[in-house]
Amino acid sequence: MAQSTLPAGDAGAYTGVLVLADGTVFKGRGIGAVGDSVGEVCFNTSMTGYQEILTDPSYAGQIITFTFPHIGNTGANPEDIETVTPAARGLILRADVTDPSNWRATRHLDDWLKSYGLVGLAGVDTRRLTRRIRDLGAPNGVVAHAPDGKFDLDALVAKAKGWPGLEGMDLAKDVSCRQTYGWDEGAWTLGAGYATQESPRFHVVAIDFGAKRNILRCLAAAGCKVTVVPGTATVEDVMRHKPDGVFLSNGPGDPAATGEYAVPTIKGLLDTGLPMFGICLGHQMLSLALGAKTKKMPLGHRGANHPVKDLASGRVEITSQNHGFVVMEETLPADAEVTHVSLFDGTNEGIRLKNKPVFSVQYHPEASPGPQDSHYLFDRFVALMDGKQPA
Repeated sequence: MAQSTLPAGDAGAYTGVLVLADGTVFKGRGIGAVGDSVGEVCFNTSMTGYQEILTDPSYAGQIITFTFPHIGNTGANPEDIETVTPAARGLILRADVTDPSNWRATRHLDDWLKSYGLVGLAGVDTRRLTRRIRDLGAPNGVVAHAPDGKFDLDALVAKAKGWPGLEGMDLAKDVSCRQTYGWDEGAWTLGAGYATQESPRFHVVAIDFGAKRNILRCLAAAGCKVTVVPGTATVEDVMRHKPDGVFLSNGPGDPAATGEYAVPTIKGLLDTGLPMFGICLGHQMLSLALGAKTKKMPLGHRGANHPVKDLASGRVEITSQNHGFVVMEETLPADAEVTHVSLFDGTNEGIRLKNKPVFSVQYHPEASPGPQDSHYLFDRFVALMDGKQPA
């Protein structure tokens, strides 16, 4: 029998619920689309960038709890998105969404959520929910919105229990592009919008496991013509474009599952000697191709305030992160040097190969949302293609 976290009362007072697989129920006010959605319940500590977070393909299969209370107060617009169709399953908020107060807003967040079928819940004690996730791990859950306040809680618990979870799930295939396309859009500037890369110096093929648009923009802004290929691309698919370098994108799900088809391609590309740069799932894919292993984290890293230490310089970078799996450092081969570590929990945040122009990081250096401490990594990739950076 489901157990509510709030006192019993008039059912009509609540139009939304979050039901966890253990029977815990959080009641609140439904926002966004009417209906229900099942996924892994996680939390994100960012104070800004909720639209980028909700459209980040790396959140496929997840219901996002925002620890910052004021979500939606700047509305929504068509520019601050990371992909056309959001892959997140839903969202949990502390405060009600207010009317937008920003000159760039073109619509209310609630209206934006409805247009994409995203189910949300406001009025929840997100501090309590976050502590529960922190202490017990990310649970499976169902977020539901019914204007009449009527919910079959036992059926929702059964739905949460029946969802298989992210471990062993290949979600990259669901968010990857279906066909190859070119990308030349660069960084956004006030008054001018997004720039166009018209005189690239290098050609990069980006393997799309769920690529964020702002990562592609950073590559273009660094002087690259970008050709994006599906995550299922073969070595031949990549090499026929005659790239100067290969980029392995971010993405969702269990890296071991995606690796079934991606690892053979990456192994073949490593043999070409081309410069290679991986981010997030791309970092994990590279590590698997080198023979390392990954594992599911109890909590994962999600937010724009994660400190990472660059072991070569001793510099501490504040980074934007979104991952629920981690590379097991002890399984890396001898020719892979650890370059970055998390100062939160000591987990691996980056590697480089000692004998090839190849490196990767676990976090999101494009900083959308988040700080820009790690933008130098795109310049490092360009320097490798230019031959000015040692392998």
